[in-house]
Amino acid sequence: MEGCVFCNISRGEIKTDFVFKDEEIMAFNDINPSAPVHILVVPRKHLISVKDLSDQDKDLAGKMILKARDVAKERNLDGYKLVFNVGRLGGQIIDHLHLHLLSGKGARLP
Repeated sequence: MEGCVFCNISRGEIKTDFVFKDEEIMAFNDINPSAPVHILVVPRKHLISVKDLSDQDKDLAGKMILKARDVAKERNLDGYKLVFNVGRLGGQIIDHLHLHLLSGKGARLP
């Protein structure tokens, strides 16, 4: 989707250092972190939020959660939070589905 920062990252129009990427999802450090470790796990498919997931997207949603788990394990994180913000009232700023992986002293919800 034109104008979507995460779609622009997915297409390579905005450069980032990926923690992980494949044909379905990508993970990278948040540019405005709320914790010492703040990684975003983002589908390449443009979906606005969790409320826009269909039953056909269940594998994608599961893959996002499992990838966040894998990244946490690779980084030896003993504890962490996984957060989906949904809608403006739920704290969502970018209208593209994304999962926050947060860890470290002082981690607060984004």
